[in-house]
Amino acid sequence: MIESIIDIAREAGRIMLGASHPEVMEKSGHANFCTETDEKIQAFLMEKLRPVCPEASFLGEEDGQDVFTARMSRGYCFVIDPIDGTSNFIFSYRPSVISIALLKDGAPFIGVVYNPFDDMTFSAKAGEGACLNGERIMSSDAPLADSLAVFGTAAYYEELRDPTFDAVKKLMPLCVDVRRSGSAAWDMCCVALGRCGLYFEMRIQLWDYAAAAIIASEAGCLVTDAQGSPLSYTGATSAVCLSRGVGKIPDIF
Repeated sequence: MIESIIDIAREAGRIMLGASHPEVMEKSGHANFCTETDEKIQAFLMEKLRPVCPEASFLGEEDGQDVFTARMSRGYCFVIDPIDGTSNFIFSYRPSVISIALLKDGAPFIGVVYNPFDDMTFSAKAGEGACLNGERIMSSDAPLADSLAVFGTAAYYEELRDPTFDAVKKLMPLCVDVRRSGSAAWDMCCVALGRCGLYFEMRIQLWDYAAAAIIASEAGCLVTDAQGSPLSYTGATSAVCLSRGVGKIPDIF
């Protein structure tokens, strides 16, 4: 099943790479954009993934598919983000990725994140480890003081702006430096790969984190909310992803 999901993600990546000047639509909230390519890729993913797991329900960011229901906590549920990093995609500012998770009885089961611009396919299945392009990966064992940290700004939630940057100010002297990519899924995968030691964001949606969180967990990362509790996999949450070397949440929140 995971190989079929990977193949579909890579096919969807070709749609992203082939898009030229897509029509941009603004959704509710500051700088919350959707493009015709987001909608095209989501429709493609739903069409191609249905035969892979016919009994699965779907949760996706676009086209009114974005409400988690009680049914989705039973059996299988695909959670998809056709373009995580839509603003990056609009402005040709990488990265933008395709994110596909499969939940089983409300728990993460399979995760695939594909960056078509660099042809990087992250994948994981519960209990079987994480891979990049088929090769096993593990997060870094370096301490936070010897690591980059990445964060998201929870850009659609104005009330979280000050708490976010207060946390960043506390984090900066604890690490080598901080970065912001504009894609939560990509950031978590960078922690899984060992490029960074810590990622946090005050509020992200299920489709932003579902696939990357299982990839990071299978790469030895600790993935929690900002209070250190397990992620719910039912909707929006704060999120923290820590490499093996960082291990625990620093006192920044």
